[in-house]
This record gives sequence, C-alpha cells and structure tokens, in this order.
Amino acid sequence: MYIKFLGTGGARYVVAKQLRYSAGIFLHACGQNVMIDPGPGTLVRMAKSKPRIDIENITAVIATHSHIDHINDINILIDAMTEGGDKKRGRLFAPRECLEGEDAVIFSYLRNFPEDIVTLEEKTSYEIGDLKFTTSIRHRHTAETYGLIFSIEGKKVSFLPDTGFFDGLRESYAQSDVLIVNTVLRSFKPGASERHLSFDDLETLIELLSPGKLAMTHFGMGMLKARPWELAQELSGRSGIEVIAASDGMRLDL
Repeated sequence: MYIKFLGTGGARYVVAKQLRYSAGIFLHACGQNVMIDPGPGTLVRMAKSKPRIDIENITAVIATHSHIDHINDINILIDAMTEGGDKKRGRLFAPRECLEGEDAVIFSYLRNFPEDIVTLEEKTSYEIGDLKFTTSIRHRHTAETYGLIFSIEGKKVSFLPDTGFFDGLRESYAQSDVLIVNTVLRSFKPGASERHLSFDDLETLIELLSPGKLAMTHFGMGMLKARPWELAQELSGRSGIEVIAASDGMRLDL
C-alpha cells in the first residue's frame, strides 16, 4: 500500500511552466488503484512512472474540485481506462459542481463509459471495493471542494486539498496517521490565503489536528523558492512529527 506523487506543482505559474509536474496523486490500497486530482500531464506521468502505472488497472478516479490544475486530464483518463468506452469499468467520484451546470467538466459523451459516476457530498462515506473513504467538511475555496479521508488497515490517511485555514478542519482531519496537505503559499498572502494554505499555517494545523505524519505537496512559486525540503526539516524539528516535502515521482509507503 502506497501513495505516489506523480506531480507536486500547484498555482498557475508553476503549472504553466511545469517547474514541478502537475499530475495527480496515485493511491494503491486494499486492492484498488485510485487516481486523485488528475491535473495536467497525469496520463503522461502515469506512462513515465517507474514502474509504469497502467491506465487499464485504474479502478477509480476522484476529483476534489473543478479547478483545471486538479481535473485537466479527467476526461482522457475516463476514455483511456475504458478503452474508448468498449470496456465499461472504473468509477468516477466528483463534487456536483464538476458534473452539473455550465461549468461541468466531464464531457457528456463519456458519461456512460465508467461503471458509475458518484456525486461527492460533504461528510459522506463511500466505498471502492474494500477501500473506504469519507469526504471532509466543505472547504473554504472558490469551488465546491472536499478532502478525502481513507481508512486503510486501521490507519487514517487524509488528503487535504485547497482551502483557506479554518478551525472546522479539525472535525474531519484530526488524528490522521498520514496527512497530505496542499501547501501552495510560503506565507500569508491577502486574498490568496482565503482559499489556499501556506507553510506558515502548518504549525497551527499540526497543533489543531495532531497528525502522525504530514506530507506537503502542490507547491506554488514561493514555496519552491523557499526550498520546501528545508522547510520540512525545520518544521519537523519544531513540531516533533515527521514532515515531508513531496517531490515528483516520490513514493510514500503506508
């Protein structure tokens, strides 16, 4: 059981320049192969991964919200994992905003290709075979956004995507054994900090949530300039827990 960070880039400039890859996060657990937030380049990074991640073996795709750096490759993944609709397989999970309305991101002709399409709602439990997860409280972001809390052999493995900081995060993420946090900003930035976490938020977040281990990802330009691996080491020393700065292609065993 493991997580593989196919990409660790976030924010417009880093994604546009591909200073870090913007591909999604791959989760292999409980006999399932799940792609989370398939941003630009996900299909390519799957093919380039060592070992290769075969699209035909993907059992589910999950989008936490509708922004392009999180869902850009979602349609090609649906098409590829079903072999153009010839083999009805795989499941898609996404918030309603991704599936309905004028900003829906799933092409209509693809909607019959997967086994099913499941609408994510706040604080609701779901299953992918033997893999169980629950959505978080709704995040403070400009799109309908939910985090993912997986139960994996007695461990709580949580993915905390884009959000502004608020105390309500405790309700969903407290006592996570492994906490993956989208850390876009280096420090507080007016406006942006209302919808994205910064590195400066993490110490407070650790005090609030008491995770066993924390991994930062989805870095913006300020984080890259500040050398996230050094920041992680410093925060580990101050907080007393293991803090990891994810890198492209990094595998994290669970």
